[in-house]
Amino acid sequence: MTASRPTAGSDPAAGPSTDRGRRRSVQVLAVIALVALLADFGTKHLALVTLEHREPVRLLGGAVYLTLTRNSGAAFSLGSDYTWIFPLVTLAVVGWIVWMALRLRSIPWAVSLGLVLGGALGNLVDRIFRAPGPFLGHVVDMVSLFDPHGQVWPVFNLADSALVTGVCLAILLELTGRRREGGRLPSGTAAAGASDDAGKDRS
Repeated sequence: MTASRPTAGSDPAAGPSTDRGRRRSVQVLAVIALVALLADFGTKHLALVTLEHREPVRLLGGAVYLTLTRNSGAAFSLGSDYTWIFPLVTLAVVGWIVWMALRLRSIPWAVSLGLVLGGALGNLVDRIFRAPGPFLGHVVDMVSLFDPHGQVWPVFNLADSALVTGVCLAILLELTGRRREGGRLPSGTAAAGASDDAGKDRS
């Protein structure tokens, strides 16, 4: 009896290894998202308890101010008359991340998507459960840079920081060729072309 040969490109260990990589990546994504969500919830609770009806707290020589605000819109209060749109956009982002998790096998991408997911959920909780009502809630913000009232940069919260960090990391991963399925893209076509030319010269 002749042993069956593996087909070209097949790897007997690829299946279990791939499954382990996906499970690990999803676990990292979930942990990062949960930590970001809980941290955001905790800082918002502290802000509501300690900063309500209080003058802005000056830190680092005025580089940072702690000031409690409630934002019905996006950055710089954009879209404040269409608050209901932001939860729908967030739900779409959450759905996209869940879909991505089905084929995710990269730890760096898991960290990036976990930060985005945690930040998105943090603000979504505010939109749904805070006043004035479901899907119209105002987001609790408390950090202002270089000005106590957000005149230099929009007042933000930890969820916003997680979102921005996750998006910046995703851009960096894309620029460096990191695949969400694991591995890297080729560094460029120039190297491939050079190797092809060298092969032709030798032939």
